[in-house]
Amino acid sequence: MGLGDGKVRRIVLLTLGWEELPKAVSVYGSPPELRLREPVPGVLLQTDGGWVLLDTGFNTALIRDPALYRRFYPTVEYIPVLPGPGEPIEESLHDIGIDVDDIHLVALSHLHHDHAGGVKLFAGKVPVHAQRRELEYGLSNHPEPERHAIARIDFDDPRIDWVLADGEAEIAPGITAVPTYGHTPGHQSFVVDLDESVGGGGFVFAFDAADLTENIEHELAIGGFIDVDPADTVEPIRKLKRLATDKGYELVPGHDPHVWPELTRAFAERFGPVPPP
Repeated sequence: MGLGDGKVRRIVLLTLGWEELPKAVSVYGSPPELRLREPVPGVLLQTDGGWVLLDTGFNTALIRDPALYRRFYPTVEYIPVLPGPGEPIEESLHDIGIDVDDIHLVALSHLHHDHAGGVKLFAGKVPVHAQRRELEYGLSNHPEPERHAIARIDFDDPRIDWVLADGEAEIAPGITAVPTYGHTPGHQSFVVDLDESVGGGGFVFAFDAADLTENIEHELAIGGFIDVDPADTVEPIRKLKRLATDKGYELVPGHDPHVWPELTRAFAERFGPVPPP
């Protein structure tokens, strides 16, 4: 591999589980009888400094322990599904030949239980990036955040080495966090710039600013939001579309059950298997 410009050299998409839920959670106003099985996303990025992980999936303990499950998943409308018997991150990394200790930095799009639950694996080990306003919301005004699927038990850990941003921030070379507030008070999406040595270009990962392709293509409000009107969730989508268009990048929805597996395969083909350490 020739010398590049120090940006991202490989993208690996992880499916850290699934969630069975009403489509109305992703597209505001969808008929209540429509349900989807959506992937739980993780994005693994190889940089010159090491591997970066965007989002961490579920806290498996809250799903496997019956009492905790009843507390944190009290409705049959939403069903979390784990992919295997262990920790989804560890299992996913093992499948591609990476150890969890190879992750040198974690960034969270937001603190919902399907995105921040695995941060326990990294507490006391690596920096964890988030928006300051997201963490402040998650740690305040109990129990309101929990009613919005932000479980303080996932991230209220003094060992977590938080790196908090107030707006746009470079997480690592070639990885930029972009504020897309609305879904949660401090939600952020990510722009990934690929190194010239792997062809350049890049991608914009919306995460939960836009769950599905139709949110993006038709600029449809998302169904999950905190302290804003549904219509207010459209502007972050437009912001990401403008950003992707300006850079010539593909905008990737966060939970699309068709796009995520297709792009997972496409990245595997483009970048090939992870070379052994």
